[in-house]
Amino acid sequence: MNVISAANIQRSGTPAIRGIAHIMRMAFEGDNLTALTNELVSRIQTDQADAAALLDLSVVMQLNAQPELALELQAQALQQQQVYRLKSNPMVPSLRLLAIMGPGEVMANTPLEFLVENSDVAVELMYVGEGLPVLSTIPEHDVAFVAVCESDQNQNLLRDLADVMKYWPQPFINAPTAIAQLSRNAVSEKLATCRKLVASDAHRLDRREIAELAVSDCFPLIARPVNSHAGHGLVKLNDANDLTYFLKSQVAAKYFVAPFIDYRSQDGWYRKYRIAVVDGQPFAAHMAISQKWMVHYLNADMLQNQKNRNEEAAFMQSFDTAFAVKHRVALQEIDRRMGLEYYSIDCAETSDGRLLVFEIDSGAVVHSMDPVEIFPYKASQMERVFEAFQSMLRRRIDGGRVKLAA
Repeated sequence: MNVISAANIQRSGTPAIRGIAHIMRMAFEGDNLTALTNELVSRIQTDQADAAALLDLSVVMQLNAQPELALELQAQALQQQQVYRLKSNPMVPSLRLLAIMGPGEVMANTPLEFLVENSDVAVELMYVGEGLPVLSTIPEHDVAFVAVCESDQNQNLLRDLADVMKYWPQPFINAPTAIAQLSRNAVSEKLATCRKLVASDAHRLDRREIAELAVSDCFPLIARPVNSHAGHGLVKLNDANDLTYFLKSQVAAKYFVAPFIDYRSQDGWYRKYRIAVVDGQPFAAHMAISQKWMVHYLNADMLQNQKNRNEEAAFMQSFDTAFAVKHRVALQEIDRRMGLEYYSIDCAETSDGRLLVFEIDSGAVVHSMDPVEIFPYKASQMERVFEAFQSMLRRRIDGGRVKLAA
């Protein structure tokens, strides 16, 4: 599958979209997106070739839990136009960033728009992949970012991009070969010999292989469908009865299964961290605290619990001198083995104080959408992440090249 026939640079007059960051921020702030939906539908009714409206509406539909319609709208947009620019782009940018994207849901690509919001970086999004026309030219840019994330659906595209990026005319970030190795089981294998950390020992199993675990003594386990995110379909299996019920309730053919590790702190609460890594430097992105083992920031007790927010604030403020120092060797070893310039680590700590790695991903949402009046400590911390990301872009333009995965 060819995606780009020649890396010839051209100036492009591209349609402008609001983009994921703008629309997600509206939703995060309580907008039900009805007015935006009506505006976009009206534009499409007036001009069915309004690809920008189709693409923005596809994001709205995904946020409104209509994934099939969202993907249909996206497909219509991408058949008409494969390159878009953000409406928020600065009039006189200091650099031009090209995001190389693949078709799919919101989490199919790195949401890097959040990392350059309100900056002097101009962003264009270029979609390539199966079912799309082969591009003969690419937009003019200073640095490219391979935003296609790891998934079963994206493996072929990442392989094709690995060939394309060998001859890319400009510096780029995140090698496709390294992204392709971010599946849960591949990460487990890569980190298995790191003594300073514990990696979730994930295995990719089909339904028959999972059913065979019923007669084993490996419980408790956690299981989830392959390609699922944000806890969707993730369950804890305490015994054979749980396993049987799980298989009856799920229709997927493939699953990730791993031993359950009890990572409760001494006070009985679970603490989960998201670390953003930019050019080898770790940054605190968030800390979620919950009495439930399956911790996600949106379902954790953070918005209502001032004590938890105080702890997150302390975690962020002391990160460079405490957490990052305590786990320096583990974080450095992760960075060496991953071979990526930008990625995130979802992790915790074991009862004996080691870093417990759940997932490493190039597509996690790292943002500053939380309300300042409730999370006054976050904006300055996230600005550090964004500044580091933008500085990395400039270093690449000045001659830096990508790392190779170990």
